[in-house]
Amino acid sequence: MKLNEKQLEQCESSTWDFADLKALFLNGTLKRSPELSHTDGLINISRAIMEKNGVSVKVLRPVDHNIAHGVYPDMTQQGWDKDEWPDIYPLVRAANILVITSPIWLGEKSSICTQTIERLYSSSRDLNEEGQYAYYGRVGGCLITGNEDGAKHCAMNILYSLQHLGYVIPPQADAAWLGEAGPGPSYLDPGSGGPENDFTNRNTTFMTWNLMHMARMIKDAGGIPAHGNQRSKWDAGCRSDYPNPDYR
Repeated sequence: MKLNEKQLEQCESSTWDFADLKALFLNGTLKRSPELSHTDGLINISRAIMEKNGVSVKVLRPVDHNIAHGVYPDMTQQGWDKDEWPDIYPLVRAANILVITSPIWLGEKSSICTQTIERLYSSSRDLNEEGQYAYYGRVGGCLITGNEDGAKHCAMNILYSLQHLGYVIPPQADAAWLGEAGPGPSYLDPGSGGPENDFTNRNTTFMTWNLMHMARMIKDAGGIPAHGNQRSKWDAGCRSDYPNPDYR
């Protein structure tokens, strides 16, 4: 993705060092690779900014993988024949920045996006070395594309879910592009105006820099202070052989 002049100037004038950060984009598209994903178009702007600043970036489409439905970390232990989520989860744990993305269908995030969040939730009772929930010390954001209303609704749900799991949500941590309501060109289609849309480019840029800045601040601080939030020091909690009460 070619960055515009403003985006390039910001990258070139930055004195921040983000080279030790890792980012993961989980694209909730319903299309398997290599089919064109319009959501990838928006991802690529954020990705380009991050990579210009030394961030190591991975983009993954959950739809490309055989991920079981459910809210347990490994659904093969619940009778499913296959489940590739245990292979994806280490990438999630390694990322300082997680961006969940989705197209809009019937005003909602995609079914794949919902499934992805459910599987993130399935591992939310894991603990880090400080005895906090596993996603503490990481930051989250989201990107939405579509040809109908619902971008803010989808972002609200995704960002709430991420903070509930333990992610830090920085200011303006979402961006979206909406085409004309009804049938019409999608983001990467010729004549859509999507890649040139200044409002979307601005919000995507702000989101990206805020994610990098917040991830930098948290990592430099050694994570979220481990006092008053350690599951390991709280008597009440889930039994090891049962899922979180919220699952029910």
